[in-house]
Amino acid sequence: MFQKILIANRGEIALRVICACKELGIRTVAVYSEADRNSLHVRFADEAVCIGPAKSSRSYLDIPSVISAAEITNVNAIHPGYGFLSENADFAEVCQMSGITFIGPKPEVIKLMGLKQRAREAMKSAGVPTLPGSDGVLRSVEEALEVAGRVGYPVMIKASAGGGGRGMRLVRSAEELPNLYAQAQAEAQAAFSCPDVYIEKLVENPRHIEFQVLADLHGNVEILGERECSLQRRHQKVLEEAPSPSVSPELRQTISESLVRAMRDCGYTNAGTVEFLMDQKGNLYFIEVNARVQVEHPVTEFITGVDIVKSQIRIAAGEKLPDILPHPITLRGHAIECRINAEHPETFAPSPGRITAFNVPGGIGVRVDTGAYTDGVIPPYYDSMIAKLITYGNDRKEAIARMSRALDMFVIEGIHTTIPLHQKIVADPEFQAGSFHTNWLAKFTKSKA
Repeated sequence: MFQKILIANRGEIALRVICACKELGIRTVAVYSEADRNSLHVRFADEAVCIGPAKSSRSYLDIPSVISAAEITNVNAIHPGYGFLSENADFAEVCQMSGITFIGPKPEVIKLMGLKQRAREAMKSAGVPTLPGSDGVLRSVEEALEVAGRVGYPVMIKASAGGGGRGMRLVRSAEELPNLYAQAQAEAQAAFSCPDVYIEKLVENPRHIEFQVLADLHGNVEILGERECSLQRRHQKVLEEAPSPSVSPELRQTISESLVRAMRDCGYTNAGTVEFLMDQKGNLYFIEVNARVQVEHPVTEFITGVDIVKSQIRIAAGEKLPDILPHPITLRGHAIECRINAEHPETFAPSPGRITAFNVPGGIGVRVDTGAYTDGVIPPYYDSMIAKLITYGNDRKEAIARMSRALDMFVIEGIHTTIPLHQKIVADPEFQAGSFHTNWLAKFTKSKA
């Protein structure tokens, strides 16, 4: 097992990794920007190194600074968390060359999964269902028109190296395709330094379902069920739950079996998430792989009893999944996560500033992951999420009830937060009935304005 791990991240996920390390008896090193000097991850790590100014490009995204901090503190491994350098194959490769274990997939696998079209081809060859679309990266607008005509409009043009909705365009007719094709290429080039795009058939009002994967260095792969992630705003998740109310045990088993084959075939290791769209007939179609731990991993931890972050560390240290996980994996109860952001709940305008009062809810089935505290400052330089509120119940109804009372008892003053929005969501009859899709929240917030 590792003696010391550096956490190349900040906020709640840095604290989450510190907690896992403490339970495993591993010393930790925090890195921080000047803006995060008084952050809790700095306080609770065994050592801390300032790696630069507030701007993330000169601190958390600065690979030489992170590696230098790792070398001067003599760590054995680096945990990247999510965001920042977590899916950066170059960073994983530099760690490898520096003799430091990267707690995540191998660099070549990160590269494969980062190119969505190549990942799509790998999944298709393993029998994972994929959407009709182009067989590879499009070479011309003429080819795009031919593919779109074959699969039928509407279609989505997507950046091969994309993420966060960038490099994506919805095309409803052949007349508008050439202009939107050019727009998608230009945005992909600007965002990812790669203009490659491909086409997929559009699924109208889909649900967004993701499956949690763990894979060790010895060829063992386990699927820890799925999560429902359909409540999104501008392709960013707002609320997640597990298991999905729309996935049957039979469908879960079928997809899980195909994913075991796919992840083993492509040499995947450590934690990852495979994302799908579900059409209105209940069919699932692969869209991408996130080669890292997800923000919403706690809901899976609640229903499986598996500590995903500790599992990541133990896998990277060479342990086998049969020695890490219970067998068989059994899903029990239901869990829901609300992402609490420092944003105005109606306009979604960012709301950085000093927190003047902070009270987290507790009780049976309630978990709060956060790096915030009273008198702490939420800086304007990073992601707006300041806490994750997770509740667990014997069934979905109980998890919703616990979420409702926990939101009522969550006090954050001095800044705006999205707590009032979450209170409205969990009280809504359609949400309570599990009747929603990825476009539902946009209509919901408009109707409540």
